[in-house]
Amino acid sequence: MKYAVVRTQGHQYVVSEGDKVDVPMGEEIKLETLLVVDGSKVEVGTPTLDSKKVSFTVVEEKVLGDKIDGFKYKAKSRYRKSWGHRIKNTRISIDSIKA
Repeated sequence: MKYAVVRTQGHQYVVSEGDKVDVPMGEEIKLETLLVVDGSKVEVGTPTLDSKKVSFTVVEEKVLGDKIDGFKYKAKSRYRKSWGHRIKNTRISIDSIKA
């Protein structure tokens, strides 16, 4: 089985061909290849593999992620504050991992 570890915008993902991944929205999506595994052959970058490319296509933009809730509370002072937000993601489909 062939898979790779890629990094984009500070997040790392383990991807294989045909996977759909939600990455944080940004101006431009660049996937940096950190590791490629092809069966028993493992290639590790220091820190990245420039010769290996992971190609992708954008499937959908502005996909809402899971809601993150926060809450502050102070005992005996009637102070309570809650908030929440959702991160907008871009859904990409991994086409191929090129050696």
